[in-house]
Amino acid sequence: MSASVESKLQLVRDHIRPYQDFPKKGIVFRDICPILKDPAALTAVIDLFEEEVRRNYQTVDLIVGLDARGFLFGPLLAQRLGVGFVLVRKKGKLPGTTVSVAYDLEYGKAEAEIQDDAVAPGQKVLLIDDLLATGGTLFAACELMKKQQAEILGCMVVIELKELNGKDKLKPQSLFSLVQY
Repeated sequence: MSASVESKLQLVRDHIRPYQDFPKKGIVFRDICPILKDPAALTAVIDLFEEEVRRNYQTVDLIVGLDARGFLFGPLLAQRLGVGFVLVRKKGKLPGTTVSVAYDLEYGKAEAEIQDDAVAPGQKVLLIDDLLATGGTLFAACELMKKQQAEILGCMVVIELKELNGKDKLKPQSLFSLVQY
């Protein structure tokens, strides 16, 4: 790994703030707000994502961002790559005709949706979010992309919580994570 990549990764790590016992006892919440507050840290995140995409994917048509923190990183990456950005939102948040998929959360069920004309069949997409925990939300977004007949190139996150095995739920999709805990 080059010194430049390692220094960017360290900058990102240094700007992830842990909160013990949030939102409940026993949970360590990984806060990305310090990344967003620091222009150099935010630039490092987008640089690292861009380098990964340019190294591994010849053609990307769309970046698909997950509600809500995927909306923070996705448009910046899409702009750098010169491609479009599409939203996957919680049910009821998008106007017009939508396609939805239900999925399980640790504490119940939820639905994710996308506007039905947001992704055309065959378009090559990368999905992006801030964090992968159990994988439910990112899995649901992949299922939405399959409904839209998109070609899923892979998934990207800033933080992966490895002990929760969310990566396993995404298989066979590839996952690129900047920081792992």
